[in-house]
Amino acid sequence: MNSYYVDLHIHIGRSEKGQAVKISAANDLTFFNIAHEAAVRKGMEVIGIIDCHSPSVQEDIMTYLDRGEMEELAGGGIRYQDTTIMLGSEIEVRDPGMGAAHLLAYMPNLAVMQEFTKWMKGHMKNVELSSQRIYVPARTLQDEIVGRGGILIPAHIFTPHKSVYGSAVQRMEDLLDLDQISAVELGLSSDSDMAGMISELDRFTFVTNSDAHSLAKIGREYNQMRLAAPTFEELVKALHRQEGRGITANYGLNPRLGKYHRTYCSVCEAILDESEGTVLRCADCGSPKIIRGVMDRIMALADRDTAYVPPYRPPYHFQIPLQFIPGLGPKKLDQLLRRFGTEMNVLHRAAREDLASEIGEDIAAYLVQAREGTLQLEVGGGGRYGKVKNRS
Repeated sequence: MNSYYVDLHIHIGRSEKGQAVKISAANDLTFFNIAHEAAVRKGMEVIGIIDCHSPSVQEDIMTYLDRGEMEELAGGGIRYQDTTIMLGSEIEVRDPGMGAAHLLAYMPNLAVMQEFTKWMKGHMKNVELSSQRIYVPARTLQDEIVGRGGILIPAHIFTPHKSVYGSAVQRMEDLLDLDQISAVELGLSSDSDMAGMISELDRFTFVTNSDAHSLAKIGREYNQMRLAAPTFEELVKALHRQEGRGITANYGLNPRLGKYHRTYCSVCEAILDESEGTVLRCADCGSPKIIRGVMDRIMALADRDTAYVPPYRPPYHFQIPLQFIPGLGPKKLDQLLRRFGTEMNVLHRAAREDLASEIGEDIAAYLVQAREGTLQLEVGGGGRYGKVKNRS
């Protein structure tokens, strides 16, 4: 068995020919650029590229396979340098009487993904675009995914916009067949302890992914997995905790840095104090126009007083992305990468004295504090990220 860093949720902004895929994502998020960034700069050994259902993206993939710059693996997935790419798709469902929820589907190879695209095309207005609504019941979509040998993971399950718990239902079983779910994605504003307040989730493996809309955000959340090889078949075993495979650690943003951690007033832009519980109106201006934060939503859904952590649940490490570190701009980051190779090396392997000799004691201290989980943070909410407090 080997250990791999894994980020399973990275969006494509455009195809190589300029076809829009994820409207809100950066234009340079092409299939190749993502693969190259993950392999060369990030040090991410397994990635899931979402939006591979798009026909224009599939053309790009076939081009790189035909050139021999990438290859399909016998166990599923596409190999580029030292990184394996899982082919994924984010799809919106909205069952009658429920809000919208986003689901992640992963297929073992390009041929299966192409067949899945043909099926979706008959139930979707524009199959070229990311995160489009599909006009079938959620359980019908599940059957199609699992029946093709794919796996389904509900996306960012607590975020207030378009997620299972955040906007669709109070119980996941009301929307989905729980037996056809391989894992759940926590999202940037929650962690394992917060999710442990809901007993329905006890059975599931938790994954922490970046949901990257730019190259820089790849790997802002990720997982460490124990696999025999970096293939789709091994990923499935890990998510189901089979044959010694599994997730050995989740690395995620401290929820206080997430954009939707606390309830936010859209009128006066106040973020609730962390000592307050669930409220219906803004404490500052009295407006009912509030965006329910993830922590507040979990408090409302919780069916136990304390979080339950099953024995198979791996440790959850608060990981501060390098882009959040004060004083660490693009030039200094490039300097670190020239010295240490990849972001994973900077975050996990470089010694403090080596960091300090390269980039200075102040930034090195921030990086070490980030590893130790001792950085002071300002809370995020209402669509605004939190931030690391500067040391006075």
